[in-house]
Amino acid sequence: MLVQLGDIGDVVLATPTIRAIKETHPHARLSVLVRKPYGSLLSADPNLGEVVETASIRGTVFHVIREYVRLARRLRQAQYDLVIDVRTGDRGAILSFLTGAACRVGRHGDEKPFWHDLLFTKIIRDPPVGPPTVHPGADQSLRVVREIGIDTADSIPRLYVSPADHARAIELLAELRLSPDERWVTINPFSRWKYKEWDSSKWKELIERVWEEHGLPVVLIGSQEDVAGCVDIVATARGRTLTLAGRTTLGELAAVIAMSTLHVGVDSAAPHIAAALGTPTVTIHGPTDWRAWRVVSDLHKIVTPTPNYVPRHRMGRDDTHQSRRLDLLGSETVLQTVDEVLRNLLRRSG
Repeated sequence: MLVQLGDIGDVVLATPTIRAIKETHPHARLSVLVRKPYGSLLSADPNLGEVVETASIRGTVFHVIREYVRLARRLRQAQYDLVIDVRTGDRGAILSFLTGAACRVGRHGDEKPFWHDLLFTKIIRDPPVGPPTVHPGADQSLRVVREIGIDTADSIPRLYVSPADHARAIELLAELRLSPDERWVTINPFSRWKYKEWDSSKWKELIERVWEEHGLPVVLIGSQEDVAGCVDIVATARGRTLTLAGRTTLGELAAVIAMSTLHVGVDSAAPHIAAALGTPTVTIHGPTDWRAWRVVSDLHKIVTPTPNYVPRHRMGRDDTHQSRRLDLLGSETVLQTVDEVLRNLLRRSG
């Protein structure tokens, strides 16, 4: 079992590690443990035999203990031979221990309590970074399994869309009067971290220019928390602007993104999902350094403010939790990059 209790992007970037384990042990039945509801992203992965989800457990002490016992019983009944936790979190360490697997591999964390490392039978300390040919985001977990003889020559993250998610995505698009055969753009304007977001007025400018210059409708995507912001953009932006924010599971969201011509968004999970599905991307990075997580090409572009400066320890935020540097980025710069990717896409298809 592979334990990856990170965020959505971390799950996407762990797909080469899933592939590496299957390539190294082709006859093994591989399971993955992720946070709920991220499992729908991996439900169609041909390398996986099982996807197990764990939710945040809240309530009384009795309730928490009862839920842990239930999950522990399920994990123990699976009789895993090997469990690999690619992160340093306490919860992943505890659940790895509760599997009862004879071999439990974990990653040392300098600031973790003393008992963390004791829950594993093997601890990986300071695994070296992979060579430049390795996808930097994927290497975050690949460098752990590489220490126990597991690796792959293909470090590109990949996601697979299930037939059920594809069918549901077509239904949702039909409600917006869009066909999978049309060309359109998905945009995620919002992030879990507000300091990564771009001003809504600039999104409106970009959406209007994409419609006026390319005739491409825009479908806004996001979580339930993004619904109000997306509705506001739809109500005030000129051009054909639609929203599916809050209306999809992660698997259905992946299906929608897979059918779009281009994905444009801020530094969040959506660009990782798009790239792993083969959908061209334009991603706005402000206070964070993209080089540790993404790879650029003629169909995958990064747009950053100039100069691209990352203040230490503050992740680019000021006291209002906004990025002053990101405020300097104009819509014209992003549009030029969108134009470039669309030209490259047309050249490849023509």
